[in-house]
Amino acid sequence: MQRFANPARFMRLSAALLPWCAVAAATLIAIGLYGALFIAPPDYQQGEAVKIMYVHVPSAWLASLVYAVMAVASAVALIWRHPLAHIAAESAAPVGAGFTFVCLVSGSLWGEPMWGTWWVWDARLTSVLVLFFLYLGFIALANAFDDRTRGSRAAAILAVVGVVNLPIIKFSVDWWNTLHQKASVFRMGGPTIAVSMLWPLLVMAAGFLFLFAVLLMLRMRTALLRAKLRALRFGT
Repeated sequence: MQRFANPARFMRLSAALLPWCAVAAATLIAIGLYGALFIAPPDYQQGEAVKIMYVHVPSAWLASLVYAVMAVASAVALIWRHPLAHIAAESAAPVGAGFTFVCLVSGSLWGEPMWGTWWVWDARLTSVLVLFFLYLGFIALANAFDDRTRGSRAAAILAVVGVVNLPIIKFSVDWWNTLHQKASVFRMGGPTIAVSMLWPLLVMAAGFLFLFAVLLMLRMRTALLRAKLRALRFGT
């Protein structure tokens, strides 16, 4: 992986991948939305409100996945000092925060007609809110020091420590008695969702994954170009 940490190689590789990933993201999200809105049936209990699931659930999956990516990149930066590792982590953080925000807002919109309230201090909801604050803390720390290196290291340590929240998010519905429903897709024994509702959900998740890849590459390319401009301006 060392050769992929070279900024010039990354710029060439990302330039080749970006158009394909962007087309894949747009196509999959369009197909997923069509399936969710026009093919998937309403739930027998929740009615049409269940359609919020097709945005809420993929956002929740990506919120945790992006944090895991950010934490791994931070660990690599701390241990092996890969040139792109800090950039990858800091580029992923705002994207992950965005997915987490969408997850929280869509969850509130879904929860109000189902639970009769916009918010409860449920174990799953609270742990996802903590995840959102971890993202914000990472972003704040990375920009809190005049010495950019110190800020990047402090943020990286927070990212690695914050990984402990991911299994809490995943297993909170099993460890505690919560309002939030238990896992119905990734579970022992297979999914419990009907195929007509499952495939749009998985297609949307794949579309969100490609969207993350596009946004991550764009942000990393922008960060590298800014660094190059600073080097040219100050002659370093």
